[in-house]
Formats: sequence, structure tokens, C-alpha cells
Amino acid sequence: MPRTTHRPAGPRTTAALLTALLAGACGSAGDGAPATPGPTASPTASPTASPTASTDPSTGSAPAVGVPGDPQDITTGLDVPWGMAVLPDGTALVTLRDQARVVRTGPGVLTQVTATGEDGRVDGVVPGGEGGLLGIALSPGFAQDGQVFLYFTARDDNRVVRYTYADDRLSDPRPILTGIPESTVHNGGRIAFGPDGMLYVATGDAEDRRAAQDPRALGGKVLRITADGAVPPDNPFAGSPTWSYGHRNPQGLGWDSTGRLIAAEFGQDAYDELNVIRPGGNYGWPEVEGPGDGGGRFVAPVQTWSTDEASPSGLVVTPDAVYLAALRGQRLWRVPMTPEGPTGTPQAHLEGALGRLRTVEVGPDGSLWVLTSNTFRGQPRAGDDRLVSVPLR
Repeated sequence: MPRTTHRPAGPRTTAALLTALLAGACGSAGDGAPATPGPTASPTASPTASPTASTDPSTGSAPAVGVPGDPQDITTGLDVPWGMAVLPDGTALVTLRDQARVVRTGPGVLTQVTATGEDGRVDGVVPGGEGGLLGIALSPGFAQDGQVFLYFTARDDNRVVRYTYADDRLSDPRPILTGIPESTVHNGGRIAFGPDGMLYVATGDAEDRRAAQDPRALGGKVLRITADGAVPPDNPFAGSPTWSYGHRNPQGLGWDSTGRLIAAEFGQDAYDELNVIRPGGNYGWPEVEGPGDGGGRFVAPVQTWSTDEASPSGLVVTPDAVYLAALRGQRLWRVPMTPEGPTGTPQAHLEGALGRLRTVEVGPDGSLWVLTSNTFRGQPRAGDDRLVSVPLR
């Protein structure tokens, strides 16, 4: 049984938020504890000058070092933000899960990105529970092709759709991967391009545990496809997008300097996991949760946490550490890198300072950009939800 309570389906749009967005205002069974009603704020962006871009948006890598410092607001008043992709101009595209909207934001910037659906929303998104508009990724050749990829929950499935982005508009939607199982929980949703130019897609088991152990099923997997949705010929299972299997609800993807894929995964009620992903590897769910390799049948995690300490969603990898955004744990975990991977002793930062943390990326100035997630299953405080900058000292 899942270890979360469910939130009723449907968007949370308020008149103030909609007005501000359209005007371009500036200024763990899954996700953890149930929501507590709180204040709703119109989104605003900090007037801080925009930093100089230095991040490669196709990999999210940057020469960031050190430990997290004091967070500073970039944008406040966001409604259930989920995914983030940093643009070459030093701003970021952020998905709003329940509103089926994308905004572009950064220091002093907050603009509605118009999509092809009604009222400028992303067409076809059906929010509910943990489903809705989730992950976002830029193509490796974004500067030339302007391609943006979105992972979202539709009426009958989760899917990946490719768009062309220009002038704060998403156009020419083309589904490239459909049929991913959907549910009110365990939808996965993180997407990212690897250093090999392939698109990696984290999918949850959608409450069908058996599917996670079936390499032919799309649920409970890390999938690998081309930017056109084709199956690469060197995938471990011929004709299948499956790259690894036996996952419960992975939501964090990143690569270290050696090209190793690192993934964060929600456990059920005992252990959350950080895994180094091997092509064709079986990560054990539902047979194993947390430590243990099932007598050599499964790939064991390199780090584990209790579900109260973590419930990890997004992660980012820098040359010296992996940073994980923890929802129920309400902290930012830093796992030092070693020659064997992220096997150093984990260190907790920002404990309770921002509440639930959903996504972390390297910002254009080398700081960490972090999205909170208190407007869903949290205790919203004034200004939530927010995008913050966390310097690395």
C-alpha cells in the first residue's frame, strides 16, 4: 500500500495567480505528509540582477563546489512547481504541475510561456494526485533547434511530448513516447538528456508492482530513447526503451564526470535510495527495498535513507557531490563524490528552512536553484512556493 494520502484531482489556479502570469508579472509513498491549507500568494520575482550564464543546459553541469549557504528568493508565489530547465540566457523554464502551465523565471523575471492548449496551457494535461505537468528537458542542441521536452499525465497515460520553444511560446507538439502507465501516485516524471545525447525517462510503477520487474513494461523503469522517440540499438533489451528496471518511483536523474547515471528513488515505508544505474540492471522493487542485493540478483543502492529523512525527488550532480531535494525530509542532502561514485557520508543542509524541496539544478551563476513544494502536502508559509538560489561556499 502506498504511504501517502491523496489530494483531490484538479488545478489550483487562483484569479490572482492567473492574472499575474498572463500579465508577465515580475518581481513518501510518494511525496510525504498531507497538505495543510495555507496562504496563496501571487507570483513575484526578485529584482536581483540576472547572473551571467555559465551552465551547459544539456547536462546541468557547472564547476560548483562547496556546501550550501543561505538561500535567497528568486521567485515566490508559484503554484505546485515541479520541473525546471535552465536556459542559456540565465533564466529557467518551470512547470506548474496542477495548472498545466510553464513559466519562465529568474532574477527579476516571471513570464507566462504560452502553449497550444486552452488559455495558453499545455494541451492534454490531466492533473490529479501526483500526476500533471511534471518533467522538462532541453535538447542537447537547444541553442540551434529550440526543442523542449515535457513529461505529463494525460487522460490515459503518462507521455513525453516534444515542442519548439521561441519567444516564450511552445508550439508544434509531437508525442515521442506514449503509453507510460499513470496513477494518482508513482508517476515518476523526471526527464534528462545524458552525455550520450539520449533522453532518459524516469517512470514510476503506477501502483502496479509486477510491472517493475517486467523489462517489457514501461512502468517502474529508467527508459532511454532518442530525441525522436526511437529505441537506440545499443539498449540492453532489443527493441525496448528499458535501460534499467525494478524501480518503484524514481524522480531524480543526473550524471557524474565519468558518465555514470545516478538516480534517486522513493521507497515505500523503510528506505529511500540513491542508485548508480547500470544498463540492464534490476534494482529489486518490489522484492527488495533499500539495502540488499537479493543474493546477487539485484543492484544494491549506494546510499539509503529512512523515508522520514528523505523522500528524494530531484537531484543534480556537480564535480564533487550529488545534491538531493528531499520532500518529507525537508532538507537538501549533499553526498560527496568518491572514485566509486556518490558513496561519501551524506550531509543534511537547510533542514526545515524551506519546507519540502522538489527540484534542484545548477543555476547560471554556479549556485543551486531549488524549487520548494509546500503548496502540495506541505504547510505553506507566506511566499510559497518559491524558487531560491543557494550559494555553494
